[in-house]
Amino acid sequence: MKRKILIRLICILSLAIGAVDRAQAQDKIVVGYDGTAGFQGPIWAAHDLGLLERHGFNAELVMIPGGARGMQALLSGSTQFAQGSASAPVSVIVNGGDLVIVAVALNKFPFSLVAQKEIRKPTDLVGKKIGIVNFGGSNELAVLLALKEWNIAPNSVTLLPAGDAATRLIAMTTRVLDATVLAPPETLKAKEFGLNIMAHISEMKASFPQTVITVRRSSLGKNRDMVKRFVRAYSEAIYQFRTNKERALNVYARRLRQRDPKVIEETYGYFAGKFSFPPRLDRSGMVNALSLISQRSPGGKSELQPEQFIDESVLDELESEGFFNKVKRSGR
Repeated sequence: MKRKILIRLICILSLAIGAVDRAQAQDKIVVGYDGTAGFQGPIWAAHDLGLLERHGFNAELVMIPGGARGMQALLSGSTQFAQGSASAPVSVIVNGGDLVIVAVALNKFPFSLVAQKEIRKPTDLVGKKIGIVNFGGSNELAVLLALKEWNIAPNSVTLLPAGDAATRLIAMTTRVLDATVLAPPETLKAKEFGLNIMAHISEMKASFPQTVITVRRSSLGKNRDMVKRFVRAYSEAIYQFRTNKERALNVYARRLRQRDPKVIEETYGYFAGKFSFPPRLDRSGMVNALSLISQRSPGGKSELQPEQFIDESVLDELESEGFFNKVKRSGR
């Protein structure tokens, strides 16, 4: 009897020690992300569904508004990973920064062009004020590419830096702006205010790496296993978002701080199917990003190639190991 009790105690102690070892083995990381719109879903899901923890991370998510600030935090070591649009890391890399993109969750602009109700067609935008977050970002590029597709000269409109989505929505309701680009859930509010959703830019020809994961290039070399585990967790999060609606809705409800189920449902419906699994780059989207950067940098477009900015070798390894097929089969 005493022997049985002793064996049980040893087993319990072994399990407890194993749990402590696993907890101690977790890598503490800080992940920056740059806003609160629906296209932030993958990193929220990776954290909130316990996927980062499952892959050995004790992760903290920190919102850092503005791409430049997020890249500064990454370069300084304050964060180890950053989720945001490609425009910020590309600008840094062009100037010799130690950064590289390792995964792309969204290859389409997530924006809709929202206009005052009397502006019904693209040509009505001529002579009007269009609000963007700032120059040099995905907002500006989305507008420029939409104008190009509509054969409208960029100099026929006025682009104005007008702050974040909530600020621009207020500017629309007070008619300070004639048009802007918004993403769900702000587009739903825009409809309620009687504004006109002129076009969903995600449905136009133009593509763009809107939601990417960036790391320090030196970290990819020195801590490749950590980056690989992160990309595993991130990929699983994307798959969960695409296929497990209930879990995704719960993530959105918490992170968007929304109580209106209709808003959450429509935000999910807009984004879920647009996330890329596996999270690979659409090369044409990077070409669009580089075209914007090259206009503001010496050297010209011809000198900038997508391979300078992205390293998909981790994704290639996971593909060759059958990881993505395994995720599909397991449904996780």
